[in-house]
Amino acid sequence: MVAVFFEGELAAGDTVHIKGHTTDFALKIESIQIENKNVERGEASDNIGIKVKEHAKGHDVVYKVVEAWFDDYLMNRKLL
Repeated sequence: MVAVFFEGELAAGDTVHIKGHTTDFALKIESIQIENKNVERGEASDNIGIKVKEHAKGHDVVYKVVEAWFDDYLMNRKLL
């Protein structure tokens, strides 16, 4: 479990990318907790916990992966 202070919304089923000096992995969120209670989603500025299968550190950055935006970005750059 890793604690996250997120500036957006995260929900079970979302994909995140966790990146740090020695950390670099993506995962689909299976569960979210707020104050040790399971919830379906976390809102902006919530302190949430997400279950991770690899080691993450406190200074790692958590990015929400948004496929549609990334695909549009690549199409506009003609990279697809």
